[in-house]
Amino acid sequence: MERKVRLIPYQVIAEFEEVAEVPRGVEMIQAPEVWGRARGKGITIAILDTGCEVSHIDLKDRIIGGRNFTKDDRGDQTIFRDYNGHGTHVAGTMAATANETGVVGVAPEANLFIIKVLDKHGSGQYEWIINGIYYAIEQKVDIISMSLGGSEDVPELHEAIKKAVANGILVVCAAGNEGDGRDSTEELSYPAAYNEVISVGAIDLNRRISDFSNSNKEVDVVAPGENIVSTFLNGKYAKLSGTSMATPHVSGALALIKAISNQTFERNLTEPELYSQLIRRTIPLGNSPKLEGNGMVYLTTIEYLAKLASAKEEVVNI
Repeated sequence: MERKVRLIPYQVIAEFEEVAEVPRGVEMIQAPEVWGRARGKGITIAILDTGCEVSHIDLKDRIIGGRNFTKDDRGDQTIFRDYNGHGTHVAGTMAATANETGVVGVAPEANLFIIKVLDKHGSGQYEWIINGIYYAIEQKVDIISMSLGGSEDVPELHEAIKKAVANGILVVCAAGNEGDGRDSTEELSYPAAYNEVISVGAIDLNRRISDFSNSNKEVDVVAPGENIVSTFLNGKYAKLSGTSMATPHVSGALALIKAISNQTFERNLTEPELYSQLIRRTIPLGNSPKLEGNGMVYLTTIEYLAKLASAKEEVVNI
């Protein structure tokens, strides 16, 4: 019997023919504030999802390659077209390059490598995902982003993730949408529940924990995941909700962090060092760590704390 894994459930709120804005989620994590230093150039994110609409005007210049591991299009590995919409949406949040009627992603100059491991119905086999991870390792990507999950702890999947991390790749996963809004219960989704990955929970646009966001000891950070506007099928845009939508905010943020860190330290930081740089750029929201981990990703935290410390020093000196 084939083991199945699926997209983490998400909700389509609305579709649009065109938009012209920096999405609220991108603003919330302070991405525009660091674009003067880095926009993700030279960093490659592998998206393991339902594929991508490669012709979308806001994405076509960001996609550098891909592969299909599903049975869609008769299993043709060279066709990684998205028939679902989910993969196209997360791609836009990560790296869309805004046009006059488009959106801009967190890291608008990052490269995207599309690895299709879920079919048009949002369903796949663990084997497809495992093969997709190993393929991403072969391509020497910087970040792997997965807004998918299942209830089964599959050792082969865990081993593939360990291999990616050992190769210096940051692995970012959606925490899951089985939550009940309480930290007294634990909801586990794999691969997000593996300690080696960066597990992302969701908040709304008012910084409140989303009721659907899984709570457990492996949640690392939270990011905007409700009413997120991004690219969609047929050249359109859509507003979606789910931890799937929070995850690409963090993947994009890591592309910016890695680009900035490479400039600052004049070397490539290790995966643990980059994780530490991410955690330094979070702010607590006052919830249990099982709900928010280290807090909300906030790319200017370091600058904010420096200003705060300076202000306190001035008060003391008066």
